[in-house]
Amino acid sequence: MTATSLKLRRSLRLRSAGPSGDGTTLAASSRADEKVAALAPQLQPPSGPKVAYLVSRFPRLTETFVVAEATAVRRAGALLELHPIHRERAAMVQPAATALAPHVHYHHLIDRTVLRAQVTALRYRPRDYFGALGSVVKHNWGSRRLLVGGVAAFPLAVTLAQRFEADGIDHVHAHFATHPAAVAYVVHRLSGIPFSFTAHGSDLHRDQHMLAEKVRRAAFVVTISEYNREVIASTCGADLARRVVVVRCGFEAGTFTARAGPRRHRNGLFRVTCVGTLHEVKGQGRLIEAIQLVRAGGHDVEVTFIGDGPDRRLLTDQVRTLGIQDAVRFLGPLTQPEVRQVLAESDALVVPSVPSADGRREGLPVVILEAMAVGVPVVASRLSGIPEAVVDGHTGILVEPGDVHGLAAAIGHLDRDPAMADRLATAARRFVNAEFDSDRSARMLVELFNKASS
Repeated sequence: MTATSLKLRRSLRLRSAGPSGDGTTLAASSRADEKVAALAPQLQPPSGPKVAYLVSRFPRLTETFVVAEATAVRRAGALLELHPIHRERAAMVQPAATALAPHVHYHHLIDRTVLRAQVTALRYRPRDYFGALGSVVKHNWGSRRLLVGGVAAFPLAVTLAQRFEADGIDHVHAHFATHPAAVAYVVHRLSGIPFSFTAHGSDLHRDQHMLAEKVRRAAFVVTISEYNREVIASTCGADLARRVVVVRCGFEAGTFTARAGPRRHRNGLFRVTCVGTLHEVKGQGRLIEAIQLVRAGGHDVEVTFIGDGPDRRLLTDQVRTLGIQDAVRFLGPLTQPEVRQVLAESDALVVPSVPSADGRREGLPVVILEAMAVGVPVVASRLSGIPEAVVDGHTGILVEPGDVHGLAAAIGHLDRDPAMADRLATAARRFVNAEFDSDRSARMLVELFNKASS
């Protein structure tokens, strides 16, 4: 669709949910959040393209990369609003997510506004409506999870298409290649507004139904690593892979202060930290086994796990069975500033990721970048996009996924050779500040948004 025809269609605005629709904002959901937001640093007023970001849930404590990117994209000049498909009822919220509160809009999957939107679409655009719905069903057939999720979110996508047209949105961008990308796809089919999406990890590797269709219809596709771009090329073909652009999942490098050299505890204790959801894909069980081996080899070492998840009891039972309760701590979920504090007092970050039995796979955990920025040596699995940040022997140490003895050897090596650990940390900090800055990534994205909507 040409820019002229798109503008013409927007001028023929359908009856929609209005500026705020039936959705509420995060700022309106909690007076306490409003007070915190008022105290947070104010973002620069945007002057660039009007962009709607679609995410599965917000604010998710573990998805700091979404918050960092949205903040940086607004700082780069885009007028960005966040539209979660579901409201995350979180007991703990990242401070940076609270600062975005005025720009977050929640919606119901089904209510009167959504029903009115279906009637409007069926009255004025029945062919587009059934064409988009049929495509969602056709391309997700064979995947119960994606089919059910796509059909359930379809009415909301119809509603958002009308709202975004009325609001003059220039571009729609989705985080994750699954349900958010499917909603963006339907919005595009019904409104003509260009869309794109970012593929991260499990959303790309676990189930690839409808992936090729989404890539074909998208103005462009973002991946966080060259590895993910190769996955799309092998799945969708070289022609569609030309639409893929690698934009590093950046972090706010300028807000991280490097610690002043190694911080070994005076009694010689070597402190390992592992951050992430307690789930099979994160590989915490392998790390617990490795800690037992390291201790058996004469090293005084302890590991601190940050995060929560379905495997909490399984892991605590494993620690008890191995008899190493004195060497393992579970701190539960923490905010990003609290994670930084723990990292600053650590001797190593270990990211023992493994492919899960149900096909999940890490992309590039942002905590790796954060540890590098703080100056903490990293040990990680040679998996997905991780080697693009952890260059073995230069910016960290890589081990094969699931290799317990390899993890133990790497931890022991860092403990025996503090000079080597310091050299790795110094090189990693230089590398990550140069390659993974969120402002640099945001400028790339805004340029892509502008080009797609021009």
